[in-house]
Amino acid sequence: MPEIIQIDDIHQAQALLGTNDEHITLVENAFGVIIHARGQEVAVKGQKVEDVTAAESVLRNLLKVIEKGESIAVKDVQAAIKMAKNGTINHLIDLYDEAITKDAYGKTIRPKTMGQRMYIHAMKQHDLVFGIGPAGTGKTFLAVVYAAKALRAGEVKRIVLTRPAVEAGESLGFLPGDLKEKVDPYLRPLYDGLHTVLGVEQTTRFIERGVIEIAPLAYMRGRTLDDAFVILDEAQNTTQAQMKMFLTRLGFGSKMVVTGDRTQIDLPKGVKSGLVEAEQRLKGIKGLSIQHLDQADVVRHPLVGRIITRYEEEA
Repeated sequence: MPEIIQIDDIHQAQALLGTNDEHITLVENAFGVIIHARGQEVAVKGQKVEDVTAAESVLRNLLKVIEKGESIAVKDVQAAIKMAKNGTINHLIDLYDEAITKDAYGKTIRPKTMGQRMYIHAMKQHDLVFGIGPAGTGKTFLAVVYAAKALRAGEVKRIVLTRPAVEAGESLGFLPGDLKEKVDPYLRPLYDGLHTVLGVEQTTRFIERGVIEIAPLAYMRGRTLDDAFVILDEAQNTTQAQMKMFLTRLGFGSKMVVTGDRTQIDLPKGVKSGLVEAEQRLKGIKGLSIQHLDQADVVRHPLVGRIITRYEEEA
């Protein structure tokens, strides 16, 4: 007997099925079942009871997410399938309830896509997290927001933000002004998250007191960073030696997040990116997590999305 899922709302049924039934096709392929959808009724059939049960649980839990008013994409379905296979599917809905913290005005900050949710979850669970993906996926902003939340909650004593200053040469020696003036233009993206959570005034006070430290990567050499939340941004522009140096700064009570975009490497020709090499070398090591964000995690204003679609249609 097939398992039957009744859906109250036709729009929710359409959201569950996906564009051209792409969501149910993923579930069919994952569990070797056949899914028939007619109107607001979805039937799951298969040779093995356990496969039918698993597929049904994926669909029912995704439907709960949709009923909460959340939209789902392919990555959400893939995550649900993975959770069903490791026995945690009933916790899927919890990911969508997850709030990171409140901003300086009391508004709740939440991850907006499944990739972002998995990224935040990885920060909670691991001492070292790599966030790899294109611009606009929120990898840097979310890392800084989570660091500010950890500082505010007393989980760490300070935040250290760094990135390789490839554009000006790592030494920055020929630039005028003090260190802050030299480094600021390269770290501007990191300030956005701090200002969002802490506000401009508190961020400034923390920087003046050394609670938040902002420095080029070269200044990390020879240090061990205890009780700190350390973020390395633009990590695709580190050399292998720089990446090893940075990762070995991890101290007790600390967390590290390494963010980067493999498609935006500005290193001299023939120099291998430390991010690319670390991703290959460190995969599978206990205590760290490598999270990949993609175009599905790019959060745009809905109007921007419609404008881009129109340009692509007419191209």
